[in-house]
Amino acid sequence: MIRLRPTLFAALVLAQPALAQQQPPPPPSTAPSPAQTNPLSTTTAPNPPQDPERSAAPQPEKALTPPTAPPADAKPNVASSRPTLVGTPGDASDVDEVSLPAKPAAILAGKAKWEEAAQSLRQSFARIESDLAKAGIAPAGRPIAVFTRTDDDGFQYEAMIPVAQAPERAPEGELRFGTTPSGKALRFSHKGSYEGIDGTYETLTAYLDAKDIMVQDRFVEEYVTDLTDGADDKLEVNIYALTR
Repeated sequence: MIRLRPTLFAALVLAQPALAQQQPPPPPSTAPSPAQTNPLSTTTAPNPPQDPERSAAPQPEKALTPPTAPPADAKPNVASSRPTLVGTPGDASDVDEVSLPAKPAAILAGKAKWEEAAQSLRQSFARIESDLAKAGIAPAGRPIAVFTRTDDDGFQYEAMIPVAQAPERAPEGELRFGTTPSGKALRFSHKGSYEGIDGTYETLTAYLDAKDIMVQDRFVEEYVTDLTDGADDKLEVNIYALTR
């Protein structure tokens, strides 16, 4: 089994004892809710008497500014509508057995240090998108990273973006066309920052060890939401472990 993150080897050794020593969750807090601790104040009595010396207050529909309509030339977020490899969404609290289809994809090889992971992957995806646009090829799926080699210092990967059909002749440069990884796989859903994805890999490793499941020496990350930076806590990633 390959080591995808510097802390993954420690997770392999300590996963089961850590699970056995888990403490029960703390009792629910009895502190009052924000609504109770900060009640809304009443500034006026209900139905106050009319004051003839003051002008009438504007009606609510006149006092409120209507929302600004989006500009007519606004473009929808096309990337967010691209399909994932598996149609049904992943569940962060469960593991799915899925079958990955082989889809045509534009591929760009890269390597990076662990601390530069999010930046390097994001740049690779942006370069693929740019080259596809120049060639007049529309993306047809979410960005994917296949980790082909890892060690303590960094990793090598293949960045991929699925397309509807590979061109007969690839554009000039480092971009090439192939297919996405396919076959039986286990899907682990990560929801949170990319900096915290090690925790999901530790869960993955403990699950594989507990079930005695053998997987291929590569893992696949599919970015359900855009990989903006390592600290984005709204990131969603499908992690696929292809079984042997």
